[in-house]
Amino acid sequence: MMVDNREPHSPVRSLLRLSPYVKPIRGRLAAAAAAAVLGSCVGLVIPLVLKWLVDGPVTERDPSGVWLGGALLLALGVAEATLFRARRRVLAQPLSRVEADMRADLYGHLQRLPVSFHDRWPSGQLLSRATGDLVLIRIFLTFPLVFLLVNGVTIVIGFAVLLAQQWTLGLVLLAPVVPLVVVCHRFEESYARTARAAQDQVGDLTTVLEESVLGIRVTKGLGRHRRQERAFEALAGRLRSTELRKAALLGRLWAVIMVLPELAIGTALVLGVVQVADGDLSAGTLVAFLSTALALRWPVESIGFLLALSNEAATAADRFFEVMDAPAEADTSAAEQAEPSVPRQARPGRPDGLRLEGVEFRYPDAPAGAPPVLRGVDLHIRPGETMALVGATGSGKTTLTALIPRLHEPTAGRITLDGQDVTALPRERLRELVSVAFEDPMLFSTTIAENVLMGAADAREADLVRALSVAQADFVHGLPDGPGTEVGEQGLSLSGGQRQRLALARAVVGTPRFLILDDPLSALDVHTEALVEAALREVLATTTALVVAHRPSTVLLADRVALLSEGRITAVGTHHELLRTSEEYASLMSGQESHLAQGGAR
Repeated sequence: MMVDNREPHSPVRSLLRLSPYVKPIRGRLAAAAAAAVLGSCVGLVIPLVLKWLVDGPVTERDPSGVWLGGALLLALGVAEATLFRARRRVLAQPLSRVEADMRADLYGHLQRLPVSFHDRWPSGQLLSRATGDLVLIRIFLTFPLVFLLVNGVTIVIGFAVLLAQQWTLGLVLLAPVVPLVVVCHRFEESYARTARAAQDQVGDLTTVLEESVLGIRVTKGLGRHRRQERAFEALAGRLRSTELRKAALLGRLWAVIMVLPELAIGTALVLGVVQVADGDLSAGTLVAFLSTALALRWPVESIGFLLALSNEAATAADRFFEVMDAPAEADTSAAEQAEPSVPRQARPGRPDGLRLEGVEFRYPDAPAGAPPVLRGVDLHIRPGETMALVGATGSGKTTLTALIPRLHEPTAGRITLDGQDVTALPRERLRELVSVAFEDPMLFSTTIAENVLMGAADAREADLVRALSVAQADFVHGLPDGPGTEVGEQGLSLSGGQRQRLALARAVVGTPRFLILDDPLSALDVHTEALVEAALREVLATTTALVVAHRPSTVLLADRVALLSEGRITAVGTHHELLRTSEEYASLMSGQESHLAQGGAR
């Protein structure tokens, strides 16, 4: 669960941050508010017509006057309903556009956030912000935002009418105002905290649900479905308890908001009847007074409901902007692009291969005093050379490969491609030059062709066919729709080896200048691995490549091997040189497979 360590914002301050999204539709919002205010004012005219009707035509037994009064009441009712319908029609389309724009901005920002952000944040928290939280904001803009204004204006005008009709009874109805303000203020603070807790718990629940669905094979394979059910029920129980606290807070507020005005109206009714009996007040005036007071019941009683929705929208806005405020990957300035940092030994554009000079990396959330993952890494991969990167589990191989396309930023040192510092290249250009195949062969819920062609913006069908051939992914042509076959969520309809071959095809489809392969053949059987290696040699001959390797067969694809140990490059040489000179390397490559590889090499 993500813990919010920020200072709590006032709901008003949080909601004001939505103004850039609301600004394009402020005219429509103003028109909708005007229509709603006018509709409420029309409703307040109805008691005045009733007063005229009771004191005039009804008292004087004038049938024509009664029919006229009835017609006026009908016309006012139709006008009120029409104005409120107009409000909804005016707001429906633009507010759906606001929600869509916010969701698009959030998604776009997530794409630009660094990998370290996504490493820290559970996916369920991000999903809940992009779905449920934005729905709450749209509901606020549709209803509470307008009606807090409309009901406030209605209450002010209504009490002015009451005081004008009978000021003594009007003061009786004003008596609950002070206690209501105090109660609402206390409610707002408590409800905001509880609403935030509930929304965070929804994010946690979404994370668990997503993990359970994606990991259903593991859960079933280990027979742990009941354990997962209990864990889910525990989280759902926490959320239920929080929602019940919200309901209890709202229930208490609503009870106070309903009881105090009702008591005031009952008191005013008794006093009014006494005044009518004494002849100090006309029956029509009392009817109009009570009708006005009853017309104000909804604006007053809705305060709790509107405050609850507003507080939930405010916490939703806070959660939305927590993500939007996270700094995106900073791209290169125009000046840096014009004058890139250049090492003395190489000029921009001159083939120099891939260099790492004094590279150090420490994860941002690492404990204070913990040693860096990479320490002073120096490595030079010559143009057109394939370098195998070997090391024990946890030595930092995957972290090192992630630094080259700037998925992470080095803590110190520099990385250059053909003499150009990678930080001086626009990220888009850098990732055109460097293609990566990760150890986890992640595929998207789309067709095989679209998954593979993601590897290069300008790739064509011929490139797709070539890439599938290199990756020995000819099984694609036997699928129902060939390359147009949908692979399903994360490509789980395919085997691990099939997914890995498609990920490799995606990496080589654009014939990149620099190729980074993180253990690309780990899920393949021996026969398929041999075929892929044979085809991959042709690709590696035309590019500069760094290949993370665990098996001798993969190591033998490389011209040279670099040994990464405890965050440092401790040895560089050919496979056979390191077998003779490095005990650690020989240990890593030991076993039957290593002996077979050596025998085959001789």
